[in-house]
Amino acid sequence: MEIDGESRFERGRATVGLFLGPAAGLTLFLVPTPGLTPAAHFLAAVLAWVVVWWVTEPVPLPVTALSGAVLCIVGRVAPAHDILAPFSNPVIFLFLGSFLIATAMTVHGLDRRFAFGILSLRWIGDRTSRILWAYGLICVGLSMWISNTATAAMMFPIGLGIIRCLAGLIASQTGKPVDPAKFRFATGMMLMASYASSTGGIGTPVGTPPNLIGLAMIEKFAGIKIPFFKWLLFCLPILAVMYFVLFILMYRLHKPEIVRIEGCREYIRVERLKLGPWTRGQKNALAAFLTAVVLWTTPGFLTIVFGIEGHWTRAFAARMPEAAAALVAGILLFVLPVDWKKREFTLNWKQAVGIDWGTLVLFGGGLSLGQMMFQTGLAETVGKGIVDALGATSLWGLTLVAVYIGILVSEATSNTASASMVVPVVISLSLASGINPVPPAIGATLGASWGFMLPISTPPNAIVYGSGMVPITKMIRAGAIFDILAGLILWVGLRLLLPLVGLA
Repeated sequence: MEIDGESRFERGRATVGLFLGPAAGLTLFLVPTPGLTPAAHFLAAVLAWVVVWWVTEPVPLPVTALSGAVLCIVGRVAPAHDILAPFSNPVIFLFLGSFLIATAMTVHGLDRRFAFGILSLRWIGDRTSRILWAYGLICVGLSMWISNTATAAMMFPIGLGIIRCLAGLIASQTGKPVDPAKFRFATGMMLMASYASSTGGIGTPVGTPPNLIGLAMIEKFAGIKIPFFKWLLFCLPILAVMYFVLFILMYRLHKPEIVRIEGCREYIRVERLKLGPWTRGQKNALAAFLTAVVLWTTPGFLTIVFGIEGHWTRAFAARMPEAAAALVAGILLFVLPVDWKKREFTLNWKQAVGIDWGTLVLFGGGLSLGQMMFQTGLAETVGKGIVDALGATSLWGLTLVAVYIGILVSEATSNTASASMVVPVVISLSLASGINPVPPAIGATLGASWGFMLPISTPPNAIVYGSGMVPITKMIRAGAIFDILAGLILWVGLRLLLPLVGLA
């Protein structure tokens, strides 16, 4: 009955959304909107339609993304070239390379080898809560030094391996097959990979592009330079509290089917023995994986040694951006041989076409809509309207609003675009009001790293959604709760710590 009831709900939700989306868009289009250009007005109507369809899923999410782009072309929001260009954005190719690596790891069983290695750690033992904690902590630690996208891309296949292992273990104990896609703990693991990867990025200035954008704008428009070490002083404590709250949230919302898995150690020991020695395919997949990791982490180390504007830092970033690094690793999989005599390589195209191409289209649509929000001025108008409506006139009142505006905008566009749109607006509003612009600008910068409700909100969200283990309703629920809690944690943390480091 529970499954039938859920199926009826999903069908009803999709049916209502099919008609509600166009109705919402048409209604907004017919309502006068003073202060908006015709292009921004039409875009707002398209966004209303698209968001309703993304939430209710009457058609596949990638189709909705394409529909939004087509409607904007028909409505002449921008030239077709400008609207469709984001579908070939470098981040799309970062996804492509990451998906190829994940596929190779799965095909050759490297994900299982990694998973069993993590599960065999003595501290983790047989408790699923410790597995979730350790997995998320690794994501946070990595994302402090490399982008959230690269971190999620690395941890995604490992998480899949852990989920499959646990599903197999439960099946062996119960005697009944377990579908990992319907495994409640699987949703928690996948969302942890995404949320922890984005959360960890606030820990260092180089952890995520919005940090660098915010720092550059604060220095340019406010004339205040925030050193690397000073950033650590106020962001690391916030990050520690944030991860603790994230773990509790993920565990409570997606409580594992089994809290303690009896016989886990013996099962893992036996399964590790079954893996046997390393195969040529596993070694090749690991080589490609490590190639991507080294290329992804090098900019962080160069920044520490030579600074953000250092010659070698800028030269490496120009010649080997993250997307190119992912493609280098992905291409290696097609040239590293498994059996040279048979001309068999680590990955073939028949295996490669099985990646989730829909996720690439979906995120391209999100980038396109976000870019148009910026170009038409819709995002700036909405931001100013929110500030005026809330009447935030004090330093910390404006900071609180800035945090949540950053979060809100990042739900509809990329974190980088969100920071680019919100931070300048917040700084200008602060200066016009005679308020210290640094706390609101930092609030907007950190808020831009959030946005967890939709697959298009951040690249990690899109990556884990592609697993098929994260229902859109579960992502919206967990994302909305974490957005609200994170905004409060950021605001309280900034209010307590920025005065101590001389920035407020």
